Amino acid sequence: MTAATDNSTDRQTHAFQTEVRQLLDLMINSLYSNREIFLRELISNASDAADKLRFESLQNEALLEGDGELAIHVGVDPDARTITIRDNGIGMDRDEVQRNLGTIAHSGTREFLGQLTGEAARDSRLIGQFGVGFYSAFIVADRVTVLTRKAGLDAADGVRWESEGQGEFTLEPVDRPQRGTEITLHLREDASEFLEPYRLRSIIRTYSDHIDLPIRMPAERTDEADEQPGEETVNKANALWVRPKSELTDDDYKAFYKHVAHDFEDPLLWIHNRVEGNQNYASLLFVPGRAPFDLWDRDAKHGVKLYVKRIFIMDDAEKLMPRFLRFVRGVIDCDDLPLNVSREILQNSRQLDRIRSASVKRVLDTLDRLAADEPERYATFWSTFGKVLKEGPAEDYANRERIAGLFRFTTTADASGQAGDGVSFADYIGRMKEGQDSIFYVTADSLSAARSSPHLEVFRKHGVEVLLLGDPVDEWWVTHLGEYQGKKLVSAAKGELDASLFGDDADSADSKADDGEDKSTESAGIDALVERLRAALGERVDAVRVSRRLTDSAACLVVGENEFNLAMQRMLKAAGQSLPSSRPTLEINATHPLVSALHDLPADDPALSDWAHVLFDQSLLIEGGELDDPAAHVRRVNRLLAGRTS
Repeated sequence: MTAATDNSTDRQTHAFQTEVRQLLDLMINSLYSNREIFLRELISNASDAADKLRFESLQNEALLEGDGELAIHVGVDPDARTITIRDNGIGMDRDEVQRNLGTIAHSGTREFLGQLTGEAARDSRLIGQFGVGFYSAFIVADRVTVLTRKAGLDAADGVRWESEGQGEFTLEPVDRPQRGTEITLHLREDASEFLEPYRLRSIIRTYSDHIDLPIRMPAERTDEADEQPGEETVNKANALWVRPKSELTDDDYKAFYKHVAHDFEDPLLWIHNRVEGNQNYASLLFVPGRAPFDLWDRDAKHGVKLYVKRIFIMDDAEKLMPRFLRFVRGVIDCDDLPLNVSREILQNSRQLDRIRSASVKRVLDTLDRLAADEPERYATFWSTFGKVLKEGPAEDYANRERIAGLFRFTTTADASGQAGDGVSFADYIGRMKEGQDSIFYVTADSLSAARSSPHLEVFRKHGVEVLLLGDPVDEWWVTHLGEYQGKKLVSAAKGELDASLFGDDADSADSKADDGEDKSTESAGIDALVERLRAALGERVDAVRVSRRLTDSAACLVVGENEFNLAMQRMLKAAGQSLPSSRPTLEINATHPLVSALHDLPADDPALSDWAHVLFDQSLLIEGGELDDPAAHVRRVNRLLAGRTS
């Protein structure tokens, strides 16, 4: 960020961060049809500033400067074509102004901007997820002026910020006796509708009625008197979450959600609760209708807001909601905690442990009911947040089965039209074959790769359903869950498959059909081939064996029962994680024509080594792996092709 200084006035001109310039341009063009949100965003920021002052003043009452009555004031001047939003909250110093009004602090900003297409409807939804905040002022204004002073600083430490939203802004010191922030919007010619006080009142009552802070405007004239009327409070100015549910409408909840989540879309559902007795607290929790763009950013602010006796304490209270429910938004207001609560106190608070446990139970209960009563809406939830919920069994051991009961899967039954992509564990168990006591699954880099896995061939042949898991997190949660309702989770791609699972004829994959040859001789020949392949592959494999899994493919790779699959091993290595040394097992299909042809090769045929490595490489590629030496693979294939054509 560059700066130029006018020495006569101490005014500095700065260039906006590149991402801010892009966002300003896109907002002005993409949010034209939803322009009134500028007032909601600016009032929300003013409310946050008041909340921060309340909290800071608990430790330092002098910050109130003798004025503890916090409020937001909205004024309009039709002649000057301006709207002014003023608060007496925490305010900002010069560094904070430059940081907050000249840059975007979101990590992942570049990735977000890369998703924007120029299509107004789609971009407006994405920008809503991102949170436009202060910059929404430029949707209706061609110039914005900000006067601010941080609580506790001298009047001479005030700051004036101004910009036309065209790439630069100015900063200069000003004398400002009052703390807080005043924002003046100089409206565009096409934004005249917002110069009407009744229009602003309507927007405030629609979007900000629930804010626990009075929003005041000049009272409407009731007669022709010359005197200017005083101010009146436009909103209800009480905390929505402490009001009885019977007083609230769906629109009230939706408006509050948009305030607390900075979202344009309605929530999928909400949970409003009041607890009295040994503990006294209120909670209002929301599940969004769509995923925020930064859901997978581990450093992003997620979670619920913590209040104590209607006083805001902190954002992102991790203690109140586990990471696997980080999509939940809302507030928890506790009457029993001390107002000077700190993050250190939160880490060791049994009260909050109980509140967290109860809140998690309410969310899971609500999702259970949604899945049972409204499966289509639950399918929307699962497609949006299922990958996050899958982190639950690893994070919350006590609730692991409860969480897993909410999972939905695609299975091998899809191919026959017996199931969709919403199969639960309960559905699977209800369809298990007689005598089956395990839940089978296969993991892969993607759903399509899982569906095409050669490890499924014998399961399909015998009509045994297998869960298809194609998300990176799947291997992780399966390891931590282990079993569900007494049914062990068994990977179709790990360990040596038990032939008894499929009845007496499952061993047919181990030997050829009876064609008059002596089976003991045939078995000895296969054993000899296995040893020759093992010798040719050397350190690339732990073992080579005849497969009970394969009915169509020539070969596949298998890891040990207690090892991560090959995809997870690659992911962990890429993340710099150290793993115990391990090698896969190569399984061959004794009935496959290619394996039969290898069986017939002379013992000293040098082509066998090439065939062994090609089988291994093909099996590795099917697993989504990469060849260590692609050139060597090509040379082997070329030699084999040349041998076939010579």
